[in-house]
Amino acid sequence: MSKSISNIDWMNQLENVIREFVKEKLELIMKEEIQTFLEMEQEGTSNRRNGYYHRNLDTQYGRIEGLSVPRDRNGEFQTQLFAPYQRHTGWLEEAVIKMYQSGMSTREIGKFIERILGNAYSPTTISHITDVVREDIEKWHNRPLPKRYSVLYLDGLYVKLRRDTVEKEVIYVVLGVNEEGYREILDFFVGGQESAYVWQEILQQLYKRGVKEVLLGVFDGLPGLEEAFKAVYPKADVQRCVVHKVRNTLNRVRKKRSI
Repeated sequence: MSKSISNIDWMNQLENVIREFVKEKLELIMKEEIQTFLEMEQEGTSNRRNGYYHRNLDTQYGRIEGLSVPRDRNGEFQTQLFAPYQRHTGWLEEAVIKMYQSGMSTREIGKFIERILGNAYSPTTISHITDVVREDIEKWHNRPLPKRYSVLYLDGLYVKLRRDTVEKEVIYVVLGVNEEGYREILDFFVGGQESAYVWQEILQQLYKRGVKEVLLGVFDGLPGLEEAFKAVYPKADVQRCVVHKVRNTLNRVRKKRSI
């Protein structure tokens, strides 16, 4: 592949795909949320679903547009994911990504669901929504992956993850572009500081899941990463990018100084 890939294009593509992923999973949770809400109402009520309304939600990956929020006929349902007039979230998208990383247990998923939805629902309801999300997570992780990808893009995103304390960890994101040009997130992995060793383990897992051939790998200049990539995909070309440098520079610029 002789034509190089624009760093800004890759940054935009990655953020677009993450936004769509987060949007899809938020809509899944809200679908189960309103179903549970209606089931909790007294027998004989005439209340039922009444379509959706659409709203925007700003995230650290850009604006999610047209988020489908379910509504009921009586206008009583209110999702607990965000407040009615809230337009920005700094942690909700991180919680979704954290839940969908490889290796999350049912208990850990349940804790995230409980934290996301607060105290609005009973433990039984939280357990039900957790089961639905867990089933979707398993389906996502076990979905067939193409044998051949034109491009694998590797990026480590540092975010604050809320646990007992607030600390920064890296989210390893693998974005693939198949031969038809379709972009998808292959997987998320969370933990510690970014290292070439962990990237090599991630790539080996993807190889075992069926990703046998890659034409081009795109990533930053993390020491040892090119060697780690070549160890799994020795025939692939590689291209360095400066996405991390651009992103980190912008993060350090005060808003009033931004262009």
